[in-house]
Amino acid sequence: IGRAILLSLVLLGSLYAAALSKAPSPSALPLSVETQFAPLPEHAGAHKEIVQRLQREHFLTRACNDELASTLLDNYLADLDPSRSFFLQSDIDEFSPYRTTLDDSLQDDNLDPAFHIFNRFQQRRIQRLKAVIARLDAGINDMEFLQDEVIESERKDAPWAKDQAELDQLWEKLLKLNVLNLLLTGKSPEETRELLLKRFGNQLRMVQQINSEDGFQVYMNALTRCYDPHTQYFSPRVSENFNISMRLSLEGIGAVLTSEDEYTKIVSLVPGGPADKSKLLKPADRIVAVGQGKNAELQDVVGWRLDDVVDLIRGPKGTVVGLEVLPAGAEDPHKTRKISIERSTVTLEDQAARKKILSVERDRRTYTIGVIELPTFYLDFQALQAGDPSYKSTAKDIDRLLQECSEKNIDGLILDLRNNGGGSLQEAVELCGEFLRYGPIVQVRSARDRIEVLRDSDHRIKYDGPLLILVNRLSASASEIVAGAIQDYGRGLVVGSQTFGKGSVQSLVPLAHGQLKATLATFYRVNGESTQYRGIIPDISYPCLFDPDEIGESALPDAMPWDSIDTVSFPLYRDLDTERIRLKKLHDQRMQADPDYRYFLSLTQHLRTLGDRTGISLSRSQREREQAEVEQFRLTLENDLRSAKGLPLFEDFSALEKEQSADNAT
Repeated sequence: IGRAILLSLVLLGSLYAAALSKAPSPSALPLSVETQFAPLPEHAGAHKEIVQRLQREHFLTRACNDELASTLLDNYLADLDPSRSFFLQSDIDEFSPYRTTLDDSLQDDNLDPAFHIFNRFQQRRIQRLKAVIARLDAGINDMEFLQDEVIESERKDAPWAKDQAELDQLWEKLLKLNVLNLLLTGKSPEETRELLLKRFGNQLRMVQQINSEDGFQVYMNALTRCYDPHTQYFSPRVSENFNISMRLSLEGIGAVLTSEDEYTKIVSLVPGGPADKSKLLKPADRIVAVGQGKNAELQDVVGWRLDDVVDLIRGPKGTVVGLEVLPAGAEDPHKTRKISIERSTVTLEDQAARKKILSVERDRRTYTIGVIELPTFYLDFQALQAGDPSYKSTAKDIDRLLQECSEKNIDGLILDLRNNGGGSLQEAVELCGEFLRYGPIVQVRSARDRIEVLRDSDHRIKYDGPLLILVNRLSASASEIVAGAIQDYGRGLVVGSQTFGKGSVQSLVPLAHGQLKATLATFYRVNGESTQYRGIIPDISYPCLFDPDEIGESALPDAMPWDSIDTVSFPLYRDLDTERIRLKKLHDQRMQADPDYRYFLSLTQHLRTLGDRTGISLSRSQREREQAEVEQFRLTLENDLRSAKGLPLFEDFSALEKEQSADNAT
């Protein structure tokens, strides 16, 4: 269930398609009054505490003045309507006085301006979705895709629509884009219409389930972003999900859920969890009612928000949850069955460290290489504080996996930190201690310029053999601490692409209502350099599919700049400069002759070229030409690779698609 929250209601972002033409224009419809939200009583205290803590404790000092108010308003509008497809210029003009008064509202604990804007946005969204559904009900056969019409692919800096007529034109284009996309996949006009009706109907249902808690969280995060991109407010529900992600466990039944139509649907079961062991549930079953206890009355949950259903199913270990389930494939909605499952602790192993052993042939010798993949730096702090000896932690798991690798007599170790966005600072320091005998790991600088050096001081080392750290653009924070320390000490090589560049330290501050994840410090490598903004530069570089202009700290607005402090004394294991030059030369030679490397370079360049397009054509003939060009590029690219490897070539693109579909199925 913990993983399912990633699939729950999306509160922010544009609804990427909507339109109106034959349907009544929203300009002819009154603003909906069905969803008028106001702050909850607990929001006032949380709001006051967040404002005070940001001003008192955040690493960056920022005055609460008109400049802050203006930035807060811009952030809030951008978070609500990033594609500028809902608000009108008249709405923005109406909100403009807040540019010089939101700072006063912050000091006065006044949330009325925030909910004024949020209610207007909610009304505009419901308005538009109802209109696009009416447009689809009227049919799409009148749509033409003949003229050379283009829609912007990125609208975050587009001007706000000056009136309803201009916004109507935008939404008609957006709906045409959705229709054309589906027609190009081979769907008939009627199949396309029905699919879009279902899609927008689901979106309308989700929007109508928004509540005051959602509005408060969006506004508070618009405020925290005024300070830096990594300071965040967590509502009580989000706080619990964050804690689950850190301890990699929860108490429940162990089912990954999603929302489909009106139902809460089971996506998968966590292996070894209560639901899996019970044999009473299986993927695609739909939950229609939930109760607490074996014979308790069940509450109908059809049409509920996913996270509300999740809250009912979760519960303390040893308690029982009752479910009414519509089995997978059942067409009769009355053919349900009632079951009971005892809750227990569910471990989310997909985010835990894991290992594999590779055999590599080189120069007529077989080398045994251990590979440890670490998706995140986790620590069950609550269990640790409670004295539970079985608490889950990164360092404990890595220690165990290194022992298993040692038993295999490995010749070298790869620590894979690709896509690892960080986590516990404490665990990063302890992990370094598995490879270093003693010494400083990272320097932490507080808002008052106090420098604390975090050290490995136990003189114990788990693995002292050849070491390689694998990173990419999504390796951040704690991952950069580990990679930086290993690189500075000369303990191993860092291979991959330039990392994310997050050099700030966040601390969870408990609030009366939720939590504040606030930036309280910055960290530095033992050589004095910050990882902030620049990240870690690998010893041996590979190209990356991720565009650094789009992903990474340097791509975030208001990111703190790079800086440095004094170095701290540390023992150098080995001067790798000569070895690094030699290996880089060998690497470059191999890559020039490596067909997979050439394939990757060509694919990366192609994707960047596609990403640089500023507009999308709504001409069917133009889109078909573009699609044919992409298919020809992919066919040529795949056949060049297969030719270099001595494999049979694909005759056409359909043969390529057929094989890739078969590969995905296995």
